[in-house]
Amino acid sequence: MLLFDRTEYQARVRRAKDAMSERGIDLLLVASPANQFWLTGYDGWSFYTPQMVAVSLHHDEPIWIGRKMDAVGAKFTAFLDESNVVPYPDHYVGSSELHPMQFVAEEISRRGWDIGRVGVESDDYYYTAKWDAILREGLPNCSFVDAFLLVNRCRMVKSARELDYMRQAGKIAAAAQQAAFDAARPGVRQCDVMAEVYRVTTAGLPGFGGTFPCKPPNAMVGEYCSAPHLSWTDAPLAANDIFYIELGGVRHRYHSPLSRCIYLGRPTERMDFVAKVIAEGLAAVLDKVRPGVVCEELAAVWKSVIARHGIEKDSRIGYPVGIGYPPTWGELTASIRAGDRTELAPNMTFHCIPAIWMDHYGLVISETFAVTERGAECFADFPRVLLSKS
Repeated sequence: MLLFDRTEYQARVRRAKDAMSERGIDLLLVASPANQFWLTGYDGWSFYTPQMVAVSLHHDEPIWIGRKMDAVGAKFTAFLDESNVVPYPDHYVGSSELHPMQFVAEEISRRGWDIGRVGVESDDYYYTAKWDAILREGLPNCSFVDAFLLVNRCRMVKSARELDYMRQAGKIAAAAQQAAFDAARPGVRQCDVMAEVYRVTTAGLPGFGGTFPCKPPNAMVGEYCSAPHLSWTDAPLAANDIFYIELGGVRHRYHSPLSRCIYLGRPTERMDFVAKVIAEGLAAVLDKVRPGVVCEELAAVWKSVIARHGIEKDSRIGYPVGIGYPPTWGELTASIRAGDRTELAPNMTFHCIPAIWMDHYGLVISETFAVTERGAECFADFPRVLLSKS
């Protein structure tokens, strides 16, 4: 069953083709699984073997090229006509003599698309140096240009249905944070608290289910909270531990991140102060959100709040989010920081995460929001405080 109407997929393809035309690109080769999903609907855990979506200015639909056994999944998830799902034989998989990109180049040539400018996602996680070398050798009459983030930028403005999925993901995220709070107490293993998080993010809520996130939560305890991207252990929690949890609710690959900290006991005055400053700064940022505002203006509001309280932070405080495939739910197109002139537009979605990391611990309060004409619409409803539990 398609997650969106065919007309929405067709509108996405037109948006991508308009961006291609502006760049003088005749053929776009899309390696990113998130971009493939956005363009076609194809969704399978098959991206560990090479697959590609090709968008030609001269062909109505994109074509999906992937492993034969995974082409069946396209029948269930992609909006594409059967003729635009192109499987390659399994002997291309794990071969020292053959490579799937050879098949991709041959298919492009067979369709007569082997001339003109070809855009490739040259800095994408999934587009490797070997892919690039094989494609260039197999398409000698093409001129290759960098099209990294072309589709990502097309994805930034969400449709009404996409926003609905992100709202649902936000509700799941809030429920998962509540589950973590309920489970956390001295003597309980960190991994058992996170198992409750996974239970909720997978099961979702009575009205709609969840699924697996594109990456594990960042969840650290005690001094480990001073490092932003570590994981939990099987050690038991103890009194006066601080538990830093950045998780994402997920609905149909759409992620809504939400971050909070739990303190097992009574926080120190300094912790309580810093958490209140974070909440104040986050509220100020959200109050500033409007179409036409640029990212660096949001960063400036945050900086003015924390500077007034004698706190410094030298890293960005947010980024666009939406579809997530490993390794990230970020869209990679912008940052809420000084110097970024990306202009907010209605239905863009961001994760604002103004975390503060200190020598011995870290604190975080974050929100995922949509830009609306009236301001920021936050997807989760959860207290913006340092949660404490005696």
